[in-house]
Amino acid sequence: MKHQDTSASSAAGLRWVELDRRAVDVARALAVDAVETAGHGHPGTAMSLAPAAYLLFQRLLRHDPADPRWAGRDRFVLSCGHSSLTLYTQLYLSGYGLGLDDLKALRTDGSLTPAHPEYGHTPGVETTTGPLGQGLANAVGMAMAARRERGLFDPEAEPGQSPFDHTIWVFASDGDLEEGISHEAGSLAGHQRLGNLVVLYDDNHISIEDDTRIAQSEDVLARFRSYGWHAERVDWTTPDGYREDVPALYDALVRARDSTGRPSLIALRTVIGWPAPHKRNTGKIHGAALGAEEAAAAKRAMGLDPDAAFQVPAEVLTHARAVADRARDLRATWDKRYADWRAAHPGKAALYDRISARRLPEDWTAHLPAFAPGQRIATRKASGDVLTALAAALPELWGGSADLAESNNTTMRGEPSFVPEEFATAAFPGHRYGRTLHFGVREHAMGAILNGIALHGGTRPYGGTFLVFSDYMRPAVRLAAMMGLPVTYVWTHDSIGLGEDGPTHQPVEHLWALRGIPGLDVVRPADAGETVAVWRGVLERADRPAGLCLSRQSLPVLDRGEGSGLAPADDALRGGYVLADAEDGRPDAVIIATGSEVHLALAARELLRAEGTDARVVSMPCLEWFLEQSQDYRDAVLPPEITARVSVEAGTALGWYALLGSAGQTVSLDQFGASAAPEALYRRFGFTPAKVAAAVRASLERARRTERA
Repeated sequence: MKHQDTSASSAAGLRWVELDRRAVDVARALAVDAVETAGHGHPGTAMSLAPAAYLLFQRLLRHDPADPRWAGRDRFVLSCGHSSLTLYTQLYLSGYGLGLDDLKALRTDGSLTPAHPEYGHTPGVETTTGPLGQGLANAVGMAMAARRERGLFDPEAEPGQSPFDHTIWVFASDGDLEEGISHEAGSLAGHQRLGNLVVLYDDNHISIEDDTRIAQSEDVLARFRSYGWHAERVDWTTPDGYREDVPALYDALVRARDSTGRPSLIALRTVIGWPAPHKRNTGKIHGAALGAEEAAAAKRAMGLDPDAAFQVPAEVLTHARAVADRARDLRATWDKRYADWRAAHPGKAALYDRISARRLPEDWTAHLPAFAPGQRIATRKASGDVLTALAAALPELWGGSADLAESNNTTMRGEPSFVPEEFATAAFPGHRYGRTLHFGVREHAMGAILNGIALHGGTRPYGGTFLVFSDYMRPAVRLAAMMGLPVTYVWTHDSIGLGEDGPTHQPVEHLWALRGIPGLDVVRPADAGETVAVWRGVLERADRPAGLCLSRQSLPVLDRGEGSGLAPADDALRGGYVLADAEDGRPDAVIIATGSEVHLALAARELLRAEGTDARVVSMPCLEWFLEQSQDYRDAVLPPEITARVSVEAGTALGWYALLGSAGQTVSLDQFGASAAPEALYRRFGFTPAKVAAAVRASLERARRTERA
């Protein structure tokens, strides 16, 4: 069997020696042994991609194993996260702090080597990958963030001369490119001319169901060329057999890195599981242990002891760890460039320090707008006014919409679009360092790109669409919550209140479906005042994503002045608060409402007062924030002794029962909507003050029966 070419040089100057070849085989064998020890895992791709991964970490990736968070580093994204050993073996060989014991502990409780790479858990892991295609789209976001960062801090530098210039490298599989998100992200990356993005596509023709011909036949390179990418192929399958031509791959990757006017895709034709003699090039080796006999045969083919596990000759490890010397040289060059930049731009350096730490400026809240009581304004419109007002104070805040800018109100007035100059339009003038993002009709990619922007550094991204289309984004939203990323979703048209567009556009189950994602704050303000407050609450939290669920229809701005009897809007920062109370502070019942339905609750309270029933209205814009409060505070808002409770929300009742108790009633929508004017729909589905008041009466009667029993 042939191994990779050991020629000393290539056209681009690669020096590839015997110790490099041996290090690659050590990485393969470690992948085999880790999966054998665990009894499960994905060895095949880690074996066949070992030469490419080792080449990248040793010769091309700008990184520092001693400082995985070095600001000047390139980023590496393993989009095919199932092949986690492709990354873990290189982190071990490069000296990131992983030891052999960590590889032996693959996929076990508490180990640094979980089944799929997890951000914030293992040093050197830039994003959580596993769901295919997400990592690729994250990388697009990272490339966009790198360009935005350069525009903020060093736009005049010559190409390649700024401390903010670096490359985003990606390894992707057939599965990544089959997932629809790759089409969305690839198209946008080409349109954006992201020349700092290089993707290596492992074109091994194998997936879980064996030969990919069963489900895939398109020309992937032609597809990416049509997006505007540089694309080429390196084929290690030759008429004379399998030949791992590492210098040819190196040359292709260098060409890709240096093609700075567009993103690049290098399709590397490999044989999965090489050099296992019997299971290579089959679906069997994709996601299962080789078995003792095949593992021994693979090691024998590599010149390793077939009976020994986790073999790492000292000279091989010493050679691989010498990448630290390369890192020191790269870092010295970067440190000098960075220091010169700081000296020349002290104001921008101070801004960079603040943004990198995700620290808000002291006076930023002074820029928040105020809205006069009595006017009617949709919360989506109020949100847009907040964004415009904060533009100057928070240059780190940027974002846009999935082709719904005017509906979502996501454009900061007067801010240029983030787009290559040749694609700027009369409606949206801009340039490559602009601020307003245009995702096109690509909600899923938008979600994952926002994650990549947040992962890259200190900027704070937001993205908008209709709440009903959060379904398209959900996998990316879930991963944002898992990673604790400060991404903000502007989800407008939040109920049947959007009206005539009908049931396909009217969210019903979405609020509670989203509240079911751990770590996601779902925020639905009642009026413009609350909208200002909750934007503040979102931005003050830098450790989680949040979804703002905003109304299409105009809503009254509540008069919260002295003597109004209504609490200030800033109380919304606690997630739930007493908006209006009984005169003596001892209500007969509690009405809990969110968003536009808070106004129905207030009107119902007046109807009940005329009957002699005192009801407390609790506005609950964010259940997650409310549950963070102390038990004493929560009991003060929802007194345990008051069992007559009603929830009012134009969506499913699903989770409200946890707050309502046995006597509680819901005013909810547990069916799809219809196409009609908003007012007609609210009447048809029982969202009226009279219906809310009737629900309170029913809850009071149920509470009395329970007490009598």
